[in-house]
Amino acid sequence: MIELSPSILENRVTSGRFDPSATLDSTSIRELVRLATQAPSAFHLQNWSFIAVHSDAAKQQLMDLSYGQRQVRDAAVTFIVAGHVCAYESLAERLQPSVDVGIIDAVTQQTWVDMATGSHEGNVALQRDEAIRSASLAAMSLIVAARERGLDTGVLGGFDAAAVCQTFALSADAIPVMLVTVGRAAAGNWPQKVRRPLDEVLRCV
Repeated sequence: MIELSPSILENRVTSGRFDPSATLDSTSIRELVRLATQAPSAFHLQNWSFIAVHSDAAKQQLMDLSYGQRQVRDAAVTFIVAGHVCAYESLAERLQPSVDVGIIDAVTQQTWVDMATGSHEGNVALQRDEAIRSASLAAMSLIVAARERGLDTGVLGGFDAAAVCQTFALSADAIPVMLVTVGRAAAGNWPQKVRRPLDEVLRCV
């Protein structure tokens, strides 16, 4: 029988209030994103990108585009987590490092490229679904990585997506999926809210 170890998710809360004096250096920001990119993605597309908004001016801009939600400004850094709809076009290059070290072979690489191209090319709905799915997995990985390091996080879906794309120069194939705030929580946040009982959400077959 597999024994489950305690989970950091049980003491994770969504913070809406942050200590504006707490900061993160560029090394810490890079490490959080490196860990976030350990998330899974279909065919190993890695169809995500991150913009770390941490200068005062940029945070103010993003807060204005997020309907004045102050946590965007007060957090040490707010990440724009984006998914990319055309990642299948670069799949061969993204798989090449795994071929080079012998994790997969060239035949597998080409098979995956052919499968991804066949399913994604011309299928706008699938491209969008896959971009949002992968970016969401990466965002949750970022949240877990931050919590592991004693940091607090929040998630925002309320922002002007078109304006965020323009202001922060997202690529044409990018969808800004969510904002993830990271920093040190201030007083006044709610504790973790009660979840639905397992009997309502789990069915074992």
